[in-house]
Amino acid sequence: MKNRNLILVLPTVALYFSLMSIPAYSQQNSLGAFAGQTDVGNPSKLGSGTYDSEKQDYSVDGSGTNMWQGRDQFHFVWQRLKGNFILTTRAEFIGKGAEAHRKIGWTVRPSLDADAPHATAVVHGDGLTALQFRRTRAAQTEELRSSLQAADVIQLERKGDTFIMSVARFGEPFVSEQVSLTLGEEVYVGLFVCSHNKDVVEKAVFRDVRITVPASDNFVPYRDYIGSSLEVMDVANGNRKIIYQAPDSFQAPNWTKDGLALIYNSNGRLFRFDLAKKTPTAIDTGFATNNNNDHVLSFDGRMLAISNHSKADENASIVYTLPVSGGVPRRITSKGPSYLHGWSPDGKYLVYTGGRDGEFDVYKISSSGGKETRLTSAKALDDGPEYTPDGRYIYFNSTRSGTMQIWRMKPDGSGQEQITDDEYNNWFPHIAPDGKWIVLLSFLKSEVAPADHPFYKHVYIRLMPAPGGNPKVIAYVYGGQGTINVPSWSPDSKRLAFVSNTAMK
Repeated sequence: MKNRNLILVLPTVALYFSLMSIPAYSQQNSLGAFAGQTDVGNPSKLGSGTYDSEKQDYSVDGSGTNMWQGRDQFHFVWQRLKGNFILTTRAEFIGKGAEAHRKIGWTVRPSLDADAPHATAVVHGDGLTALQFRRTRAAQTEELRSSLQAADVIQLERKGDTFIMSVARFGEPFVSEQVSLTLGEEVYVGLFVCSHNKDVVEKAVFRDVRITVPASDNFVPYRDYIGSSLEVMDVANGNRKIIYQAPDSFQAPNWTKDGLALIYNSNGRLFRFDLAKKTPTAIDTGFATNNNNDHVLSFDGRMLAISNHSKADENASIVYTLPVSGGVPRRITSKGPSYLHGWSPDGKYLVYTGGRDGEFDVYKISSSGGKETRLTSAKALDDGPEYTPDGRYIYFNSTRSGTMQIWRMKPDGSGQEQITDDEYNNWFPHIAPDGKWIVLLSFLKSEVAPADHPFYKHVYIRLMPAPGGNPKVIAYVYGGQGTINVPSWSPDSKRLAFVSNTAMK
């Protein structure tokens, strides 16, 4: 399915926070996304939690004899939530530690009582990783051990009365376990540290902490939307920062050539986000106010190409160009739908996905307009074309193998070859400005049809060498459509901008 979002209707959100809307990473809140902290079970040594608003990470100290049997002791940094949620973090102990079974992770419980029922995603000091749970008050703790040892990415999700622990070593996909528990509608959720020794305080750091409220089960795609977070990632280490949030949908950030701003779309308009001031400003695109999330900067940074839905063409997507500072768009494609994806490095050509006679293929056209050239003809969806910085190849994604995989070809369409062949549906290959790396968006085959790239799914952002190779996960994201539809590398090839999603009040 070839869809491009216009973001014309705002959502009715059916999920609510029990306190105020989570103040994600607010510098005014000393605990960032959390409302409070406490020592559960009265351990003999006090714990503490602090939030670094610059790094957006959490340092938590905790003591306690154990979290096991019918009673727990630990330090807890918490928020209260209702409904479904997804809790994700990268976590690690600080220091060698005194006990093999010191513990860190996420826990969910209906009260702060030491014997409360709970669901806990836990990593032990010796690497044991498990979904541990207590079904009723003061009952014995049970566990489902993961096949993965020493996880440092920990996720705990609630879907109704099902709790799903997904864990990974950073760079690898998740491994999951789940259990059915009834913990009540409103619960405490948060990060914890337990030393497993009443005389010891252990320390841990939690990075890339995300408390996500997903879309409701009955949301209607392309009509209902949830909130958006603009994130910037250091590609070398995967560390992420949220730099802007809004309760409606915005999508697809481009990085400007000067490195000072990002360009994204929202409600059919394009906005320039000033990275220093942390503020967006609308870009004047003249009559083109019905833009989808396909917009690309020329390699020299002077021009912007957009895909605007034209009423004169039965609301089909048409490619236009205009100066990056704004102005009256110039029409390039005569036919629609045409979904833009890339410029040639010399600025002479645009490549896009065109729907012609019921087939979607990759096309090339002069950046001044004229006759289009069809580059692919497989009986499949070919999408997401993008030139390499040296102009030698066009990368794209295609379902011709049965799943959506990454391919490449020469600029004249010859030499088409498959680059990825794995268990995911892979979309939108974006080549780093230095030409060495590619990022791509990977959907789980069990959740998404090969030809679809929907909103509000568990997705991976993955990194692989440009010539090909085994991609590694660099971000575990709730998103999908609009996350990285367009080239979003920083000019120095060190950072990546993308959009994640969560419901907000």
